[in-house]
Amino acid sequence: MIQTFDFSYPSSDKIHTVHAREWVPEGRPRGVVQIVHGVAEHIGRYDSAARFLASRGYVVCGEDHLGHGLTAGGKFGYFGPKNGWDLVARDVRRLRQLEGEKLPNLPYVILGHSMGSFLTRTYLIRWPGTVDAAVLSGTGQEPAAAVASGKALSGGLCRLKGPDHVSRLVNELSLGSYNKAFKPNRTSSDWLSRDEAAVDAYLADPLCTFLPTVSMFRDMMGGLQFIASRAKLAKMNKSTPIYLLSGDRDPVGSMGAGVRKVEGMLRSAGCQDVTVKLYPGGRHEMFNEINRQEVFNDLIAWIESKLT
Repeated sequence: MIQTFDFSYPSSDKIHTVHAREWVPEGRPRGVVQIVHGVAEHIGRYDSAARFLASRGYVVCGEDHLGHGLTAGGKFGYFGPKNGWDLVARDVRRLRQLEGEKLPNLPYVILGHSMGSFLTRTYLIRWPGTVDAAVLSGTGQEPAAAVASGKALSGGLCRLKGPDHVSRLVNELSLGSYNKAFKPNRTSSDWLSRDEAAVDAYLADPLCTFLPTVSMFRDMMGGLQFIASRAKLAKMNKSTPIYLLSGDRDPVGSMGAGVRKVEGMLRSAGCQDVTVKLYPGGRHEMFNEINRQEVFNDLIAWIESKLT
C-alpha cells in the first residue's frame, strides 16, 4: 500500500513555509524521484504519476513553489520582490538535501515539468553531480530575443506598477498564446491535453489557473536566460543521464522543435547521455494525456535502465 505524507520546511526567502509531499511505497525503496512542478499548478496534480512510480518501488517527493499551492499562503503567482528564481531553486535544492538525509545512498532522480523543467535545468547547472539522473518534461527554449524582450517588458511593469502587479497583456503574450494552435477552442486550456476530463479538472482546481505576477514573469525570463548560457551549461555534470519527454504538439516546446533545440544545447555542452522522446499528437502535459500509461511505462523503463 502506498502511503502519502505531507510535511513542511522553511523557504529560502526566510518568510514562507514550503509545503511538500511524499509518496512512499511498501518495503525497501529502490530510489527517490523528486518532482518539480510547473507554473500555476501544484505538486498534488502529480498524484497519478507519483503513485505509478511508488508502485514500482520509488519514494516520490515534491514541493509547492513560492506563490503556488499550499506554500503560497493565498498570494498566488508571486515568488517575491527580487531574486525569485534563485529562491525557488534553493527550495528545490533543500528538498533534495532533506530527502538525502532521510534516505541516504539511494539513487536519486529529479523530474521537472514545464517551468519545473527550467528549474531542473537550473539545478543541474548550480548543483552538478548531486542527482543520478534527470527528466525534463514539457521543456523548451524560446529565442533569446523573445526572452530578452519579455524580461524587459515585465521588468518595466515591475518598476512602474510594482512586483505583485498582474498584467493580462503579459499573460496573453506568453501563456495566453499557447491555445491559439488548437482553435476552435473548447476551453482556455486545450493546449494542456487531449484528455478533456484532465483539462476540466485543471480548470476546476482552486489552486490552479491564477495569472502570474509581472515579477514572476521577469524571474522566469531571467531563468531562461540563465539556462541558455553556454558558460552556465558548461558547469553541468556531463555524465548525468537526461531524458527529455514531450508531445510533438506542445507549444511550450515549439511543437517539438524547442525540445530538439534543448537537446542540441545539452549535447553541445558535452552532456554524454541525452535521450529524447516525442509523442505524436501529445500536448503539454504528457502525464495527463490520453496515452499517459504509455508515457509512465516509458519513463520507468528509462529510469531503471540508468539506475540499475
